[in-house]
Amino acid sequence: MASRLTLATLQRVAFLLVAVAAVAGVVVATAPPSGRAEEGAAASPRSAREVRGPTPYLPVANEPPPKPFVDDALPDGLPQGIVWIQYRTENCRLLPVFGEEALKLSPRVCHLHVRVDDLPWLWADASDSNTVDIGGMPPGDHKVKIDLVDPTHHDIPGQSRTVKFTVPKTAAPAH
Repeated sequence: MASRLTLATLQRVAFLLVAVAAVAGVVVATAPPSGRAEEGAAASPRSAREVRGPTPYLPVANEPPPKPFVDDALPDGLPQGIVWIQYRTENCRLLPVFGEEALKLSPRVCHLHVRVDDLPWLWADASDSNTVDIGGMPPGDHKVKIDLVDPTHHDIPGQSRTVKFTVPKTAAPAH
C-alpha cells in the first residue's frame, strides 16, 4: 500500500509541475515587452551597410575620417587585476594589413596601438576583437592609451583615447 501512495503522490507532484510550467509559459508569451526589446521593436531594421560599413569590394569616394570609440574600463575584472576596455571604430577596418601599399586600400584599414601607464613599449592590435584585455594589473591608479593608427604605424591625428581606472588595493592577482 505504501508504494501505491508514493506513486500517486509522485504523479500529483509531476502534474502540478507541468501545470505551473504551462502557466508560466502563458504569462511569458502574453507579457508586454520591456526594456531594450521594446526599444528595438519600434526601430526599423538597419541595413548591413549601416551596421557593417561599406563593402570591401569597392573603393569609397571621399572617405570620412576614421574614428575610435572607447568605453571606460569594465568594473567586473578590476578586483582581480583584470582590465577590459571595449572599443569600436568607424570609417576604417581593423585588419592585420601593414605597409605603404596598404595606405592605398579603400575602405581604409587601420589598427590600434595600446600603451599602459606611459611605459616605453606598446602592442599593436589588429584583431578587431572589440575588447582590450589586460591581466595582472597591480593595485593603484592606471591609464591605458589607445591610438588609432594607419598601416604604417603612424598615429591618425586626433584619434587617440585614454582610459583611466583604479585597481582596488584588495585586488587578487590574476593568473
